[in-house]
Amino acid sequence: MSGVSTLEAPAILTERLDLVPLHVEHAEEMAAVLSDPALHMFIGGTPDTPQALRSRYRRMTAGSPDPGVSWLNWVIRLRAESCLTGTVQATVTPTRHGTVAEIAWVVGTPWQGRGIAGEAAQGLVAWLGRQPVHTVIAHIHPDHRASAAVATAAGLTPTDVWHDGEIRWLRDIGR
Repeated sequence: MSGVSTLEAPAILTERLDLVPLHVEHAEEMAAVLSDPALHMFIGGTPDTPQALRSRYRRMTAGSPDPGVSWLNWVIRLRAESCLTGTVQATVTPTRHGTVAEIAWVVGTPWQGRGIAGEAAQGLVAWLGRQPVHTVIAHIHPDHRASAAVATAAGLTPTDVWHDGEIRWLRDIGR
């Protein structure tokens, strides 16, 4: 396996967004942002209560139990409205083929269709490109056209690999 030290999530700034490292204190506002059951159409489940989200954020911010794996999580703040609009995340894992970052994103329903997820994903992938990461992947439901557009904007392309009913998208950063 390729050796990489554990990464920490810094603040990442894009044209309109601040990707702010996730804290447990974000749970209350994020519970409202993520409260639309329609957000779970492709991923399953139901919206979390603020208490459940606090508990999940506590686990996430504690980090991976595997010291070689980095759990990196951000909330997306739309600067012009000074509000949280969603999240982006990356799980960075060393493999024998190089370091892989698996990314994901979600933007609350009121802010969808404004390019926020695409801008956040592009900012995240640009930051990952400056880290010792070789490959960026995302798993996207084949019917989720909006997420496919976000992945495309971030430079990922679909592969023939399926994982739990989703298509693996990939961007080889190469080192």
